[in-house]
Amino acid sequence: MALPRDQFPVTERWAFLDHAAVAPLPAPAVAALHAYADSLAHNGIAAVKTWVDRVAHVRTLAARLVNAPSVDDVYFVPSTTHGIGVVAEGFPWKAGDNVVLAAEEYPANQYPWMNLAHRGVEVRTVASRGSRLLVDDVRDAMTDRTRVLTVSSVEFASGFRNDLDALGSLCREKNVFFFVDAIQSLGAFPLDVQKTPIDALAADGHKWMLGPEGAGFGYIRREWVERLHPIGVGAFSVVRPLEFTTIDFTLKPHAGRWEGGAPNVPGVTAFGASLELLLAAGIPEIERRVLALTDYLCDNALSQGWHVFSSRAGAERSGIVSLTHPTRSSAEVMARCRAAGVVVNNRANRVRVSPHAYNTEAEIDRFLDAARS
Repeated sequence: MALPRDQFPVTERWAFLDHAAVAPLPAPAVAALHAYADSLAHNGIAAVKTWVDRVAHVRTLAARLVNAPSVDDVYFVPSTTHGIGVVAEGFPWKAGDNVVLAAEEYPANQYPWMNLAHRGVEVRTVASRGSRLLVDDVRDAMTDRTRVLTVSSVEFASGFRNDLDALGSLCREKNVFFFVDAIQSLGAFPLDVQKTPIDALAADGHKWMLGPEGAGFGYIRREWVERLHPIGVGAFSVVRPLEFTTIDFTLKPHAGRWEGGAPNVPGVTAFGASLELLLAAGIPEIERRVLALTDYLCDNALSQGWHVFSSRAGAERSGIVSLTHPTRSSAEVMARCRAAGVVVNNRANRVRVSPHAYNTEAEIDRFLDAARS
C-alpha cells in the first residue's frame, strides 16, 4: 500500500472516500499540531527559532513536491483563493483584456476573475463536452486580448484531469499567462513546474495533500515576480523583515514578497508532516494506487447499474469519480452511505467518490453495498 494505513485514525470509524472535499489528518500531522501547541504553551516566543526553522523546512518540501527551481519560488497561502487573488489582482491588466477559464471551474477559480469587471476585464468561459474539457475549445475561446488562462489540474465535479502540458504549450504559443488551481491533484499526482510550462499555481493543503485547512502553498515563475503587482504586502514581504525599526521598502525578489504577515505556523508545521508522509511514499506510487482504486470502483459500479460520468480515458483519469444512477438520487445515496459509515459527496447532482492511496478495495465494496441497500 502506497500510504501506511495505520497512520490514518479515520479508518477506525469510517470508510472515508471524500478526499476531494476536506481530508482527514494522518497521525503525524496531528502529532505536529500537538507539538506546536505544547511548545507555545510552555515556551512562548522563547522557542521561536524551532518553528522558524520548521517553516523553512516545510517550504523545501513544498518546492520538492512541484520540483520548483528554487525554494524561494514557493510561498505559503492561507487558501487557494488567496493564491488565485495574487495573480487576478496583481496582473497588469488593461481595459479590454480577457481571461479564459472552464465553465465548470470551482467558484474560487471563477469569482476572483469575475471581480475584475470594474477594470474592464472580460471572463470568457469554455464549456465542457460531457465530462471533458477540450484543448481545441480552449484555443477557440482565446483572442488577441487573452492575457490569462486559468484551469484546475482536476475539475472538482467531473474529475476530469486537464492536459496541463498541452494547455501550457498553447499558452506559450499565444503568449498567455497560465495559472493552475492544483488543489485537486497535488499529493496524488505528480506535477513538475520545470517540465510543464505553468506560470503560477496555488493549492490549499486540506485535500489530497492531507493537511489542515488554512495552510497551503503557491508557486510563481521567477520571471513574473516583478511583473505582478504585489498584494497583501507587510513586514515579511521585504528583504530585511526582522529589522522592525528600519523602514526599507525593498521587496523580496521572489515569491516570498507575497507572505506579508505572520505565517500560520501550526497549520504549516502539520502540513509539513503530511508532505513528509506523501513524499516518503512517493507521488508516482500514490498515483498508481489511486488510479487502481478508482478503476476498481468504476468496473464494479458499472456492473451494478451505475453510469460513470467521469472520463476514464488514459491520462484524463483522476482520483475523483463522478457517478449517477437511474433510480437513486445522489443526495439519497450520500445520506445512506453516511449512515453506514461511508463518506462520499454530492456534486452537480452526482455522487462523487474520491479515495486516497491508503484506502482499500474493501472500502470501495462497502460504498457500493451501502449505496445499493
